[in-house]
Amino acid sequence: MAIETYRSVFRPGLFAGQSVIVTGGGSGIGRCTAHELASLGAKVALVGRRREKLAAVKAEIEAGGGSATIHSCDIRDEEAVKAMVAQVLAQHGRIDGLVNNAGGQFPARARDITLKGWEAVVKNNLTGGFLVSREVYTQWMEEHGGAIVNIIADIWGGMPTMAHSGAARAGMLSFTETVACEWAHSGVRVNAVAPGWIASSGFDTYDEAMQQELRRLQTKVPLQRYGTEAEVSAAIVFLLSEAAAFITGSYIRVDGGVPNARPTWKLIAHDRSKPFNGFLLYRPPRCLQPEAGEPS
Repeated sequence: MAIETYRSVFRPGLFAGQSVIVTGGGSGIGRCTAHELASLGAKVALVGRRREKLAAVKAEIEAGGGSATIHSCDIRDEEAVKAMVAQVLAQHGRIDGLVNNAGGQFPARARDITLKGWEAVVKNNLTGGFLVSREVYTQWMEEHGGAIVNIIADIWGGMPTMAHSGAARAGMLSFTETVACEWAHSGVRVNAVAPGWIASSGFDTYDEAMQQELRRLQTKVPLQRYGTEAEVSAAIVFLLSEAAAFITGSYIRVDGGVPNARPTWKLIAHDRSKPFNGFLLYRPPRCLQPEAGEPS
């Protein structure tokens, strides 16, 4: 008997018979999105560097009655990406959707970022997405159509302490807008989702100083809370779906209104914004969970 892992707002079977690649599918937003797509009938290709993490997500999806394959790949490696896309096609027979979610960064002031650190983040957050998109397009979507969703970030107004990631994500937005035009004649739509401060497992990868900052930042959000992985996944799934057939070269912000906050307006504390969380296996990051003796 299948274990229920997802309660999507979208209709059952929405992606039945379809194949979707999710990069960075071993954790966080990628894991959540893979679960939602699988719950809606898609066969999901989980892509990432750590095979054991992908295998754990595959097992979760299959326990929920879904279907997934795993593909260990460093998206910064051109030949590895070519081989990965060919492997997905060999196993799935088609690629209807791509979620370019893999990426990563570390907090640092621009003056302190080394060339090695800069190039590592840009390759993760821009070059890798380009390589996977190009290969999916040339190996399948150019002749058969499809939909691509690129995950960027809350880049509006810059990203202090994340200059490398901000530059890469802004580049991915421009790439999204460009190929939405170039690839439209092939029936390929390309859009982006820009998550803001989302309470995902990525929070726990930062050092203690950054985690302390994360514990207080939600007071800077007009909605006065962090977003959930499922709220990002819902935007991704919509853009992949047939309901978004006339949307391309665009993006959806999932950020609680942070870019709209102004220093001239004092935010009012409230608890009126109720989060959506359809992912039943989700657990909040450890750094946001109350310590022993603290109120929950």
